[in-house]
Amino acid sequence: MTDLILALAHHFLVFGLAALLAAEAAMLRPGLTASQLSRLAFIDNLYGVFAGLILIVGFGRVFYGVHGSQLFLSNPWFWAKIVAFFIVGILSAPPTVRLIVWRRRAKADSSFVLTQDDVRWVRWFIIPEIVVFACIPLLAAAMVRVPLM
Repeated sequence: MTDLILALAHHFLVFGLAALLAAEAAMLRPGLTASQLSRLAFIDNLYGVFAGLILIVGFGRVFYGVHGSQLFLSNPWFWAKIVAFFIVGILSAPPTVRLIVWRRRAKADSSFVLTQDDVRWVRWFIIPEIVVFACIPLLAAAMVRVPLM
């Protein structure tokens, strides 16, 4: 039963993270106001919470799941998935920092709005983040299906 609960939680969190990443990408556009930036920052914060919970629940599955840790820890596809997840995390950091800066600027200057250059800079990180994130389910499928040599 523990394995089922961990699996369900893990899948819920992963799909939630995908939805939050899509929402962040869709909301990011020139002309955002301070209140819109606050909503975007809330989504970004929630994204971080979901990412942390994915790691906790995911490693819970590794160590407390029905398959046992040896299946995962000796599997190169598992480690590729972990590396991809950390790359997504690294790519998500600059947009988060930029959002913090923008919110501070918007609080200090009520006329502050995002420019096309602001959005372009952040999208330079979000698009690769989406691409790498999309590879994670492929690696997960390979992890349990591709025989090891």
